[in-house]
Amino acid sequence: MPSPRFRKLDHKPRVIVTRRLPETVETRMAELFDVTLNLDDHPMTRAELEAAVAEAEVLVPTVTDTIDAALIAGAGPQLQLLANFGAGVDHIDLEAARDRGIAVTNTPGVLTDDTADMVMALIIAVPRRFWEGEKLLREGQWTGWAPTGMLGHRIRGKRLGIVGMGRIGQAVAARARAFGLSVHYHNRNRLPKAVEAPLEATWWPTLEAMLARVDIVSLNCPETPETHHIINDARLRLMPRHAFLINAARGTLIDEAALVACLERRGIAGAGLDVFEREPEVPARLLELPNVVLLPHMGSATHEARQEMGEKVITNIRVFADGHRPPDQVLEGYRAGGTAEPQPR
Repeated sequence: MPSPRFRKLDHKPRVIVTRRLPETVETRMAELFDVTLNLDDHPMTRAELEAAVAEAEVLVPTVTDTIDAALIAGAGPQLQLLANFGAGVDHIDLEAARDRGIAVTNTPGVLTDDTADMVMALIIAVPRRFWEGEKLLREGQWTGWAPTGMLGHRIRGKRLGIVGMGRIGQAVAARARAFGLSVHYHNRNRLPKAVEAPLEATWWPTLEAMLARVDIVSLNCPETPETHHIINDARLRLMPRHAFLINAARGTLIDEAALVACLERRGIAGAGLDVFEREPEVPARLLELPNVVLLPHMGSATHEARQEMGEKVITNIRVFADGHRPPDQVLEGYRAGGTAEPQPR
């Protein structure tokens, strides 16, 4: 069984950061820790990650790093903490970290509003064809206002189906209600009535039943084995032809090939995507479609969010180095071989 790791360090922890962070965050890390920064911001190669875990006491990875069982198995005995810069931890093998007695922390909560704002922007932009109109204007194809020009769809009165009603899902629901949408959601478990009531939210015990009855679908669940390709060809065919699909969570929630085929045959009306299955690759066929809005993983890309994420990482490292349980620990019972449950995204 892994030995306890919550022991006060008598030196500055050796910290390696895999990507460039906000300047103020990096400066504070340099003051507090024995830190190695990634100043040119290149995604670390596998060899560089292997070298990092062989040397660091604390690794600060991001979603672009694959921290799998093999990498963890090759880590040196000094590696004690994976202080993830981000809320999602699906790129980290939590069970392998637990078995090695390595703590994992994340940065929950600070991304909620910014991501929900992005989702709401896509919910509005796709039905209203804003990006199509912007492209038309920039390419010099606009010939002036016309009664039937660039007609889209009003969102007030439409039904929004949210897949994953955690922090972000609930924040999206609150915004949607303000815009006059009715809120439907699918979760493994129903939310308490105290949460449902202010949102006037309707719970659907099966995803299939909800997909067939809503006008807009927003994916707000984490990537897990159960949610991988939660939207596939069969489920896309359940959605009404006038429906729109929004994803600002994880690209792997959608079978991208099935979505492209669906959009090409107008099986649904359109999609708004901030994430992709094989980032940074985006299928050429998807890029050619007029009925999609495509964004480069910008959901939490605000100065405020990145700063707060960095502050959480620093706090987690400092508390850990002081010999205490970090406030944002993901693996609740890692020291005693307990279960590894990621916090809601």
